Amino acid sequence: MEMVTRSKKKFMTYHRQKKLMGISFTLPALFILFTFLILPVLLAFVYSLMNYNMLNPSEKFFIGLDNYIRLFQDEVFFVALKNTLYFTALVVPLQCAVALGLALLVSKNVKVAPIGRIFFFSPVITSMVVVAILWTFLYNVNDGLINSLLNFVGIPNQPFLLSPDQAMNSIIFMSIWQAAGFQMMIFIAGLKEVPNTLYEAAEIDGANAWQKFLNVTMPSIHHVTGFVLIVTTIQAFRLFIQPYVMTNGGPSESTKTLVFMLYENGFQFRDVGYSSAISVVFFIVVIITSLTLKKVLKQ
Repeated sequence: MEMVTRSKKKFMTYHRQKKLMGISFTLPALFILFTFLILPVLLAFVYSLMNYNMLNPSEKFFIGLDNYIRLFQDEVFFVALKNTLYFTALVVPLQCAVALGLALLVSKNVKVAPIGRIFFFSPVITSMVVVAILWTFLYNVNDGLINSLLNFVGIPNQPFLLSPDQAMNSIIFMSIWQAAGFQMMIFIAGLKEVPNTLYEAAEIDGANAWQKFLNVTMPSIHHVTGFVLIVTTIQAFRLFIQPYVMTNGGPSESTKTLVFMLYENGFQFRDVGYSSAISVVFFIVVIITSLTLKKVLKQ
């Protein structure tokens, strides 16, 4: 009986030590998660209920939902929301389609495939600021390379970034070119997991290349496709550097986004309370969109 009690105590001690060891390994990750994710979200919500100017932090005071009322009465907010949704609605499907096409192209066993991967992925590892400045020169009305190519085929100069109708579409084209290589690498990993036996069976059944793509490739990589769509959607909502560097939100606020508006009010106008309200609404919009997309993809 005494030996059983000792064994039980040893087991309890070992179990307790193992539990404490697990907690000690988890605590640093929980601390970082709380410090850099949960705490900023909580502070943003608290500050959104205050009149808080960064230049006078000691004079902040509680104003309730006034910042949210002001936000939903602000026409610029709805313009920024529309621009953000427009950018996301076009970039996500187009960029994913281009990335999948590139992945199919460089996944073939040809000698130039490794070179193609490097060529298509190189814009991703280039700083977005550098890419934005480069494309600003390419879009130049008078001396830009793109207008020179258009003139060569008989098309007159286009305003691109100087036109409210063309500025956002120009940024969309550049963003797809810059980021498609990242999604391409994810699709390549997914395509490598598709068994060749499925393609061989499809060939025996007389399927052509398009039928194999629809009935073998796409169903086999649907989990990868869902992941890429959700990640690309979140990245698209964060659009800031391109309009900040290339157009400064113009012309006529045609490229101003929610993140640009958040930066403008928070760091230029120093209105922490109002910018926090924007961030809270932005967070809710991203969460709702991501959950909706996830549900649609699951169905």
